[in-house]
Amino acid sequence: MAMNREQKRMMQKQGQVDADGAPAQAKQPPRSGRSPKDPRVGPVQFTREVRTELRKVAWPTRDEVIRFSIIVLITIIVVTSMIALLDYVFGETIFWVIDR
Repeated sequence: MAMNREQKRMMQKQGQVDADGAPAQAKQPPRSGRSPKDPRVGPVQFTREVRTELRKVAWPTRDEVIRFSIIVLITIIVVTSMIALLDYVFGETIFWVIDR
């Protein structure tokens, strides 16, 4: 494949070709998670690890749970009321326009 200097330099920066212009070796993307050679853990070990992780969690206090629950309920009531009001206003407006 014929390429000019700019194309060659750009492809070298991208790692597609080496300094001679020959195709470069494709790099393997890094694997995520366990490698296939790692053995799977059993249910007992899994449960033990889960319990260890759950001990690290910063659990909310009873007062925080109550306070946040009240905030969520008030927010739901306000947003539902606003949507109902908008639905009523738009519905009445459409009926007013159609009945003209």
